[in-house]
Amino acid sequence: MAVAAVKTYEFPPADSVDKFHGAQLLYIGWEDHLLFCAPFAFPFPPTMRFGDILAGVLPGVFGYHPDFAKIDWAKAEWFKSGQPWQPDADKSLAENGLKHKDVIRFRTPGLTGIKGSCS
Repeated sequence: MAVAAVKTYEFPPADSVDKFHGAQLLYIGWEDHLLFCAPFAFPFPPTMRFGDILAGVLPGVFGYHPDFAKIDWAKAEWFKSGQPWQPDADKSLAENGLKHKDVIRFRTPGLTGIKGSCS
């Protein structure tokens, strides 16, 4: 059965970029690893280097998975909003074209979770 709203809901979003004190939200997910059921959300400054995320953030988030230590970052496949994308580790988030509430995911060829289970 279809539902129709009685009135229009208009309100400012509670998670707009101006609420993050110079940071912007970036969602990061790992394909074929359902132990992490959804992308994680991080508030990063747009001036942060992408390489600092790889070296300093992702190990603390995904590092307890046994596949993480086996990742060859040079072979990782990246996606931005579902489309293939190639980040530059030496450039900032802004220089990589990442904006507030963007979603990026990475796939690690040959690594598909615990015993290939995608978990």
